[in-house]
Formats: sequence, structure tokens, C-alpha cells
Amino acid sequence: MFTGIVEELGEVTAVENLGDASRFRLRGPVVTEGARHGDSIAVNGVCLTVVEHEGDEFTADVMAETLDRSSLGVLAVGSRVNLERPMAVGDRLGGHIVQGHVDGTGEVIERKPSENWEIVKISLPADLTRYVVEKGSITVDGISLTVVEAGPDFFTVSLIPTTLDLTTLGLKQPGDPVNLEVDVIAKYVARLLGSRGEQPAGLPGTQGATP
Repeated sequence: MFTGIVEELGEVTAVENLGDASRFRLRGPVVTEGARHGDSIAVNGVCLTVVEHEGDEFTADVMAETLDRSSLGVLAVGSRVNLERPMAVGDRLGGHIVQGHVDGTGEVIERKPSENWEIVKISLPADLTRYVVEKGSITVDGISLTVVEAGPDFFTVSLIPTTLDLTTLGLKQPGDPVNLEVDVIAKYVARLLGSRGEQPAGLPGTQGATP
């Protein structure tokens, strides 16, 4: 379980093609401190397992399913990545509950800089729109963010200078893919209501549904 509060901006140092999978070597002095074989580390919001650990680098195997369903498949040597270790029991939940299970990918549509923040518009897959609401939570490349505007096929987030400086969202340009994980509570609510033949009222794509 993660919180979506990125601990450091790491770097891909090697990529090995294993046929039906890839092995990534990543540098991250903070997240590798005390790391052991089998530990979990979120890489751009994807929960990966530490295979090897040496110095300030670790390796992780990524199967084809994950490469196809996330943006990890476009990573190359030199790519910067958001890194976060799992939340320890008793820690503060600074962001929101993040599983590290990517629901889909979006694409940066545009960036609107301001003096003290920046608005970023991101495309949203049709099957995820029902889970995204204004002022709700969403995880973008492993970053816990608050939705500013929820459109029919997009959403926007407002980024403060710290987020721009310390995460990949300061580097992403229009056309770049990002990993998306919607609020797990919203998914459970939708599943429970769906089992009763109901849908949440007022969510995009479900207007007029009976609560």
C-alpha cells in the first residue's frame, strides 16, 4: 500500500529485454536504503518487486502485461521515474490510499503555467470516467493529486512548484503518457452498487441513475 507521496525522482540506468518481460535497473538512493530482495517499490505508480539491490540501485522484472497496460514500456536508459516505498504501519497517510495497480494510461494534453502553480490537462480513458470527480483523488505516475476539473474524456490537476520540481510531472510534455490509478474506494462503491443493479448518481457518464 502506498500514499502517492513521491519520495524521490529516480533514474533508469539499464533496460534488459527478456522476451516476454523486461528487467529494469533503477537508481534511487532514498528508496534503496535498507531495501531487500522481495520488497516493493512503486515506479511511476506501478508496484514492482525488488529482484536485486546493490548500492543505490535496484532491479525489477516487469512482465508483458504490465508493460502493455502501463507507460513503463516507453522507459529507456536515462528516463526519470517517481519512486515510493510502501507505507509503514503507523505512518501518516499524506496522500490517499494507493495500491500501485495501474487502471490505465492517459496522455498529457496541455500545460497552462501560472505564477505560482501550473494546470495540467490529461486525457482519461472512457472506462475510468465514472470514478473521477471534481475535488476527488487520482494518482498520476504514482503522485496523489486532487482533480480540479472532471470532463467527459479528460481531467485537470493543479501542480505546485514542489510537485513540478520533485516529480516527473515537471518534465512531461503534451503527448507524453502517464499512468493512472483511480480512487480504490470509488471502484468498490461502483462494484457494490453494480451488484445491486444501481449506479452512483452524478458521476460522469451516469447522470440520471437512481441512487
